[in-house]
Amino acid sequence: MIVYLNGAMLPIEEAKIPVLDRGFIYGDGVYELIPVYDRRPFRLPQHLARLQRSLDGIRLANPHTGAEWATIIANVIAQQPFEDQGVYFQVTRGVAKRDHTFPQGVAPTVFMMSNPLATPSAEQVERGVAVVTADDNRWRRCDLKTISLVGNVLMRQLAADANAIETVMFRDGWLTEASASNVLIVTGGTIVAPPKDNLILPGITYDATEEFARAAGLPFAMRPVSKAEALAASEMWLSSSTKEVLAVTTLDGKPFGAGVPGPRFRAMHALFQQKKRAA
Repeated sequence: MIVYLNGAMLPIEEAKIPVLDRGFIYGDGVYELIPVYDRRPFRLPQHLARLQRSLDGIRLANPHTGAEWATIIANVIAQQPFEDQGVYFQVTRGVAKRDHTFPQGVAPTVFMMSNPLATPSAEQVERGVAVVTADDNRWRRCDLKTISLVGNVLMRQLAADANAIETVMFRDGWLTEASASNVLIVTGGTIVAPPKDNLILPGITYDATEEFARAAGLPFAMRPVSKAEALAASEMWLSSSTKEVLAVTTLDGKPFGAGVPGPRFRAMHALFQQKKRAA
């Protein structure tokens, strides 16, 4: 695999960073993952805007312009033999002696790679997937896409331990998100998504789902969702760059809703498949 590291394209085996990189020492950096369909990045401007917001949130200057990012991403995509890809990249605060305060005059570390895009299987789409639930005990800046992900890792492992694919989280009795996905529900025929505040990541697929739903005339609301409402919903979905939109049919080991993907999910999944290669 050919990857990008600090201005150079090189085999991944040769890509190395010093042990004093602040991404390694502190998790001091941000990242993005962009799905690529037919070698075209999905919603690249929106991903770059979210990258900028995350960089601003940790007070790290963006090392590239939007045009420069687009060129680097295109070059990485071109190096891979597959049509649909997942481009991952991260920016850290760079290499400096270990000190909590920001170093001065240090160049950020920029790393990028691309792998085949692993979207849900036909069986997952047809039958839905299992999740577990947990209290959301992560920090309160979940809106920043930082590489400091141990809270999410622990939540995701809860799901893996239960042979589920995600952990759906609630904070103080309100739905937030899952360990690596946004969460939406359907109640009374309306698709409902938690508001994009500091407690959830503003997902690009979340936004695409809202846009596609509204354009198709499907009722959509963005508002707080109580745990009681979420657990009583007729449908629950996960959304992310790799999951696209996926129905939850088992929750904490028990059938959820009707136990099969619901009609609103069927409509949304069809819309997403129709539009994703042109959006």
